[in-house]
Amino acid sequence: MIIVSGANGKLGRAVVERLLDRVGPDRIGVCVRDPEQAGALAERGIRVRQGDFADGASLAHAFEDASRVLVVSVDSHGETALRLHETAIAAAGKAGAERVVYTSHMGSNPLSAFAPMVDHAATEAALRDSGVAFTSLRNGFYASTTPMLLAAALETGELAAPEDGPVSWTSHADLAEAAAIALTEDVFDGVTPPLTGPAALDLRDVAAIASEVTGRSIRRVVVSDDDYRAGLVAHGLPEHVADLLLGMFAASRQGEFAQFDPALAGLIGRPTVPLRDVLEARPTTAVVP
Repeated sequence: MIIVSGANGKLGRAVVERLLDRVGPDRIGVCVRDPEQAGALAERGIRVRQGDFADGASLAHAFEDASRVLVVSVDSHGETALRLHETAIAAAGKAGAERVVYTSHMGSNPLSAFAPMVDHAATEAALRDSGVAFTSLRNGFYASTTPMLLAAALETGELAAPEDGPVSWTSHADLAEAAAIALTEDVFDGVTPPLTGPAALDLRDVAAIASEVTGRSIRRVVVSDDDYRAGLVAHGLPEHVADLLLGMFAASRQGEFAQFDPALAGLIGRPTVPLRDVLEARPTTAVVP
């Protein structure tokens, strides 16, 4: 049985949908913290079990009879994230899974200025030490981040943010399809090539595309790290979250997200989704002030 963790989240749910294109629902199980939210999956014949990476005992039940397990990386950071990932990896091994598939990132790097990249690197090390065959999907940066970055710009006409660097923006849809393939075929062993969109674009490029998509002129404005952080905190964002976002810009300036690779398009057998398509689908989504 193929087990998908985090199936109530955007990526996990999309992976389940793509798996249903490839195998029957009786071969799919999901591990979720709230089974009620996954009721629609149960109605389609998918096994739904409660499981929490913070509770290894719950994972023993959720991962029962697993052949492959998708470990979707958690939202936590630092030692907490690594501990949760290690618990899930160990539980998959104890359940007899022949392979763990992990949602890593193209920027995985123990020295990165962006904290989640350090966590991904540590988790990849844990996978190597686990004794279980693994595939670490080095996913490109989610293209869905860009509408969040554009939220204020759609009101002011200015995309004001710190100095940045090119990013290989990648769609959830493409990455979900890649994960489904990795869960059903022997396509990658170990760390994958960067699984990215078709181009690396900086925020000046993003502003230009957004201008075309929305019909409103959006100008890229570079602000200092300190001013950007102060603005985020003034809008109610916790200081540690503001620092996390600054780390993202610092890492992009160092070129950590600039590489783009044909591996994802080759894997899914079609061109990857360009950023323009993502912005056309949801140009006004906003969660970051």
